[in-house]
Amino acid sequence: MSRLRDRQVGRSKVSYSETDIRGAFGTIRDADASSSRSFKKTLFTLLAVVGPGIIVMVGDNDAGGVSTYAQAGQNYGLSLLWTLPLIIPVLIVNQEMVVRLGAVTGVGYARLISERFGRLWGRISVIGLFLLNFLTVATEFAGVTLSLGYFNVSKYLCVPIAAVLLVAITASGSFRRWERFMFVFVFANFLVIPLVIFAHPHAGPILHGFVTPKIAGGVNSTAVLFVIGVVGTTVAPWQLFFQQSNIVDKKLTPRWINYERVDTILGSGVTVLAATLIIATTAFAFSTHANLFGHFVNGLAVAQGLDHTLGNSAGALFAVVLLNASMVGAASVTLTTAYAFGDIKGARSSLDRSFSDARQFYFSFAILVTLAAGIVLIPHAPLGLFVLAVQAFAGILLPTTMIFALLLCNDREVLGPWVNRPWLNVVAGLVITILLGMSAILMITTVFSNVSSGVLLVILVVASVAGIVAGILLARSSIKDERRNPQVRARSERERWQMPAAALLRPALLSPGRRSVLIGLFAYLVIGVGLLLTKSIELGLGHH
Repeated sequence: MSRLRDRQVGRSKVSYSETDIRGAFGTIRDADASSSRSFKKTLFTLLAVVGPGIIVMVGDNDAGGVSTYAQAGQNYGLSLLWTLPLIIPVLIVNQEMVVRLGAVTGVGYARLISERFGRLWGRISVIGLFLLNFLTVATEFAGVTLSLGYFNVSKYLCVPIAAVLLVAITASGSFRRWERFMFVFVFANFLVIPLVIFAHPHAGPILHGFVTPKIAGGVNSTAVLFVIGVVGTTVAPWQLFFQQSNIVDKKLTPRWINYERVDTILGSGVTVLAATLIIATTAFAFSTHANLFGHFVNGLAVAQGLDHTLGNSAGALFAVVLLNASMVGAASVTLTTAYAFGDIKGARSSLDRSFSDARQFYFSFAILVTLAAGIVLIPHAPLGLFVLAVQAFAGILLPTTMIFALLLCNDREVLGPWVNRPWLNVVAGLVITILLGMSAILMITTVFSNVSSGVLLVILVVASVAGIVAGILLARSSIKDERRNPQVRARSERERWQMPAAALLRPALLSPGRRSVLIGLFAYLVIGVGLLLTKSIELGLGHH
């Protein structure tokens, strides 16, 4: 019998089951079996479910994201806006797969990898994630120092306060309370609307930028690399781990998958809207100032430049936007690490558990926050090297993380009737291999700075062709699988289907092709990490 949680409301006492969904904007009782599909009921259900999709997307518009978009507008004007609509399907395809994985399996992404591919791959996936997340959180705290530096606040004051606030928000013992705190950051993200108004934008040039692929200053390796950076900053490995675990923590089941898909689509729309407005702000603000246009330095310099061109209010508003992005990014990335740590250790990983009931979960969160904040406070810490490492290391880990998602979403033992449809395998195969090509380019250009744009173009073309081939092969395989195991078509049956306990599953049998993919991924990881370490040591020792 599930334990009940009581809440005092006036003189009455309301009891909540542990399986009830208690979101920031509403509650869905597990006992509510009503089949009503009225618009009002659908809307209230959506309000209760929304959260994981929007938070993961806004969380990726972190300090690095805001800085990248500001740099795009300052250095390239509106010429890169056409890249943003392309990001939406990429985000949706990737995140929709972990929506199904979380709702159907009821376990986190790291745990699922360990159970289906072995503990070795589970540990490889989280060790890389832990290191990347640590570097990322350090850059988020650097964003805090840059944003509050605009107001002349010392980093020795603002960083500890930000760290304590993050731990306090997360260790409240209530998923609903945490989600409401996160939606404060989400709503603060819309401060980009009054910010862009200060720049007096014109709709015509913005719409033209959306539909006209070009790069101001011409195509060269630096510009191509930056275009990839714009796309890459919105697709990060931690996003897949976060959304799947957050869906499990919120107790969403297959019955709510369509609502969570809407949540994910809304989140991708909010992300691209914010990116568009930041690019437009810096483009219109700096385009007529030769000393600023094309001379991006960092987030603090952008705020100071907006102060100079648009007034103090605009500069202050951008600083607040950067601060908000840093906080929501740090909160999301750090929680991802705590979730993954719990998956591997078998610890209780839920925001609904008290500190005393889930000490390992909360301690892992607090330790990461403390270490990352401490690094930023070290005088003359190589934060620029951290930013470089985050970009390159994320590029190395991203293909591995996404390929596991694709393999798991074709595992009928795991997803049953929720496995990928053939057409989705074609799309996912194309998206993943193109991102693989982009990640390879980011890694190569980080280590070898003088690569020509022609070489980069060849890599992208090869990745696209490989993606089409891989997608077709996966589609053919899934069509054969459907014929052997017909899909459950009845909606009620699909909504009730969930993955059996891991002990009851048949072992995952890897075909020669999939085994080759995993071996190739391992080789890619070893080579990529080796090159990155070599470059980091070289930069650390001051050799160029």
